[in-house]
Amino acid sequence: MTLDPNTLARTVTTRDWKLRYYEAGSGHPVVLLHGSGPGATGWSNFAANIEALAEHFHVYAVDMPGWGESSPATVDRLDHVTAAVQFLDALGIDKAAFVGNSMGGQTSLRLATEHPDRISHLITMGPPVGRMPTLFGPGGGPSEGLKVLIEAYHDASPENMRRLVEIMVYDKARFATPELCRARSDAALARPDHLRNYVDGLPQGAPLPKWVKPELLPAIQVPTLLIHGRDDRVVSYETSLFLLANIPNSRLVVLNHCGHWAMIEHADEFNRLVVDFVTNN
Repeated sequence: MTLDPNTLARTVTTRDWKLRYYEAGSGHPVVLLHGSGPGATGWSNFAANIEALAEHFHVYAVDMPGWGESSPATVDRLDHVTAAVQFLDALGIDKAAFVGNSMGGQTSLRLATEHPDRISHLITMGPPVGRMPTLFGPGGGPSEGLKVLIEAYHDASPENMRRLVEIMVYDKARFATPELCRARSDAALARPDHLRNYVDGLPQGAPLPKWVKPELLPAIQVPTLLIHGRDDRVVSYETSLFLLANIPNSRLVVLNHCGHWAMIEHADEFNRLVVDFVTNN
């Protein structure tokens, strides 16, 4: 049975935020954190994963502050680690596995270094590590994919969304459909406050004004699974090689024919990897 997002949608008010999230399943809590693209939500990033994961775990896919139906966030308040901890506190969750794509992966990495008592497993897909020299990544500015993403924030038209989806995935014909591009455009344009806050915050480091401290990565003790697309044009897979070298209890899966959205392009394999990893570690 295909899950209906309307039946899974919930809202919780934390100390600082109103957060929309999608909830399904029972058992060990697993929190899914989306990336930073315009129109991104917990549902749009993880619609292909929630049902499969909910057969084994209690799944929460959250719209983080500044995205989806959650509260708007100016750059001076854009701290998703604090928001994640407040989310756990509001729902009475002591500790959860965190699964983060891109920006959500960076949030999960910071959480593991700053609040290690609140995370049981760390799973990332294409997280940026920080502003550091890279061997394969571009020099002198954002990656090709990030440039397209920023353009889509300035103009969230279906055409720009098509360009964005095409650069996020390897299989353009399968995933960059007119329906998906229109849906992403509509979702982004429905929240002009989110678009405006993102663009206004770029000079101050939005969407990641705070980064994980690389020197703290070796202190991460939780089991860590790194998943990265070999064809990622947003964040080079070498960032996950760096994480693999620095997080002691980690392992890396690199997927060929896969861009920045491993959980979407290779949903079945991604779901199997996460279920097996959380269950057996």
